[in-house]
Amino acid sequence: MDERRTVKVSKYLSKHLRHQPERIGLKPDSGGWVEIDTLIAAAAAHGFRFTRAELDHVVATNDKRRFAVEGSRIRASQGHSIEVDLGLPVATPPPYLFHGTVAHSLDAIRAEGLRAMNRHDVHLSADRETAARVGARRGRPVVLTVDAGAMHRDGHEFRVSANGVWLTRVVPPPYLRFPEGH
Repeated sequence: MDERRTVKVSKYLSKHLRHQPERIGLKPDSGGWVEIDTLIAAAAAHGFRFTRAELDHVVATNDKRRFAVEGSRIRASQGHSIEVDLGLPVATPPPYLFHGTVAHSLDAIRAEGLRAMNRHDVHLSADRETAARVGARRGRPVVLTVDAGAMHRDGHEFRVSANGVWLTRVVPPPYLRFPEGH
């Protein structure tokens, strides 16, 4: 499977497992799971055909491990805008986590902190490099440091997804550190 096809299938899966399952007639369960055969058939019925082998390739090779397969079911690992309960237990975060963004968002972040926006949670990375890659999707990245240890001590809950993304509802401004010059 070539890289362009891999990306196309991955984006299709993300859109319909995270944000718009109803567009192709999918009804994920409360945990966001759908039957793989049902997904493949629904996609084909709506003009986008892919095979189980292609789906397995996308799941296996995605560097961000965006999807989880359990038996005959699949779901997105996190990032949903639809209502789901991923069943992730509360976890103790490392002392610092990181968030990639772009410069034009910094004024709002200084005023309001990091908010989930149209997702359920704020997504944080365990290392600067990953945060920089995430921020680079929207332009030149700016990596913020989150004092996750202090947040945890102050009662904020964290969860970590199967692919290592740290999730929390909000990061208030006092817990954020901005890089020099920003």
